[in-house]
Amino acid sequence: MRPALIILPFVALTACATPREDCIGQATRDLRVLNSLITETQGNLARGYAIAEHQDIRTIRQTCRGTNSDGTTFRYRCDETETFTTNRPVAIDLNAERAKLNSLVERRSQQQASSDQLVLQCIAMHPE
Repeated sequence: MRPALIILPFVALTACATPREDCIGQATRDLRVLNSLITETQGNLARGYAIAEHQDIRTIRQTCRGTNSDGTTFRYRCDETETFTTNRPVAIDLNAERAKLNSLVERRSQQQASSDQLVLQCIAMHPE
């Protein structure tokens, strides 16, 4: 299958959003990021540690079969490499995490006011 045919449905889906929805999405993007960071920090404080993603690689040993030009078969080693992600606990400074949370909450209140203004502008520019 051609790569263009694989991408085409995704392009069609992104074209479904109205200009107003696109504008509001852009206006609230930073606010959504801040909310995500606040949720993560609150979870870290509740657990007492953070969770970090770690990628591991392992080699799976396999034996494959091949055929010579004269029709005889032979075996050869054909290892596969597999990458997988695991979550591991990470120690954190709880006082620093609380300070980070306070800073994020303060920043969110500032960003909320800014986002509200931008959303109102989007609604004015793109009435439905």
